[in-house]
Amino acid sequence: MKLAMMSDIHANIQALEACLAHAEGQGATHYAFLGDLVGYGADPVAVVQRVQSLAAAGAWVLKGNHDAMAVTPPAVSTTLGDSTAEWTHRQLDPGQRHFLDQLPLLHHEGALFMVHASADEPARWRYVQDERAAGASLDAVAGLADVRYVFGGHVHVQTLYYRGSGSGLMKFIPTPGVAVPLPGHRRWLATIGSVGQPRDGNRQAGYAMFDTERLQLMFHRVDYDQHAAAQAIRRAGLPAYFADRLETAR
Repeated sequence: MKLAMMSDIHANIQALEACLAHAEGQGATHYAFLGDLVGYGADPVAVVQRVQSLAAAGAWVLKGNHDAMAVTPPAVSTTLGDSTAEWTHRQLDPGQRHFLDQLPLLHHEGALFMVHASADEPARWRYVQDERAAGASLDAVAGLADVRYVFGGHVHVQTLYYRGSGSGLMKFIPTPGVAVPLPGHRRWLATIGSVGQPRDGNRQAGYAMFDTERLQLMFHRVDYDQHAAAQAIRRAGLPAYFADRLETAR
């Protein structure tokens, strides 16, 4: 299986379609969406509809914190991200909100374990952004003897962690387009980046592909029309910050 994993789409249909086309060109045979289909961006309906169609064809789809907020917006907005939840809620119809609401927090498939944030209490949406947090996420699945690979999103960056001969984790920053061998005698955790709102200084959309036969993981960056996505945000009257972030390095 060549599993294309995408996370943090954030209602950016331009980035999603670009990544799907790229993954198809790379020979993807299966798809997994690791949460935050919506939030920030201007096209939640188009993104949810696209992912719904892929789910009907067998794709795995998980819930992210912004998906949960779109179903039940916070009574008081404390962040800019919160501020888009009520708008997103109004755009989606009841069926689309139900789709988001019933999504699972995790998916376990043989040696693979997928989650939006950390496997350590997934519903608390902890960020896996250093070796300590990665270790806690890996430790949370230690009781699942078959799990060798934990994949997540949420942090909007592409990073790989692995447990070597000692108890600590090693951190590795991958090079896009270069396959990384992930032998099964070690345990690995990867944050696969963001399709719709990257935060690593690279404006290109990001996703990852795992070849379960060769045990190779490849991170990808994909060009898309950031200007069109940004203009859609401005036209929708959403905070300009989210549009500006698509068009600038950070």
